[in-house]
Amino acid sequence: MARSKEFEENEVLDKAMRLFWEQGYEKTSMTDLVERMGIHRRSLYDTFGDKHMLFLKAMDRFGEKFNAELAAGVKRSKTAKEALQFIFGFMIDGHADSPPGCLMVNSAVELAVRDDVVDAKLTKVFTAAERQLKEIIIWGQRDGEFSTEHDAEELAEYLHNVWVGLRAMARMSVAKEKLHRIARTSMKHLEA
Repeated sequence: MARSKEFEENEVLDKAMRLFWEQGYEKTSMTDLVERMGIHRRSLYDTFGDKHMLFLKAMDRFGEKFNAELAAGVKRSKTAKEALQFIFGFMIDGHADSPPGCLMVNSAVELAVRDDVVDAKLTKVFTAAERQLKEIIIWGQRDGEFSTEHDAEELAEYLHNVWVGLRAMARMSVAKEKLHRIARTSMKHLEA
């Protein structure tokens, strides 16, 4: 008779996700993962596969959690400007207990150039982020908050680039006030 799992998958996956977020893929060893996740090595392999498969699942888990929080914040926004302000604030401040930066941005810098699977996953994630920004920009243009001088798709690409840059800079010892100033300046490019 097979033994039942003595752990909740998402709970231990969250621990792996956080470790990859803190240390990156290359620096994180299987021993680190086993210790942080609190499960046996065999259970890790049986449940999640090898380190690369676990990393991909951790990326998916990060995306699910991140997108849910982002969508909830945007949905609560009464205006497009408020939605973008929420997004930028979320990019810069994150959560008090979360590692700095972004697992996706960190992974793009570390792995995308040499890992086709990670690159494809990140391309899909970043395309979805640009689509979300485009929808918000169209909302703002329709309601007269944002200028219609520029194409919403081009503005979304620009803002996504700012978003990625802010997430990368958030990993450094850059003052948050500077990051907020960059976000405010970027928002000014949209104003009607």
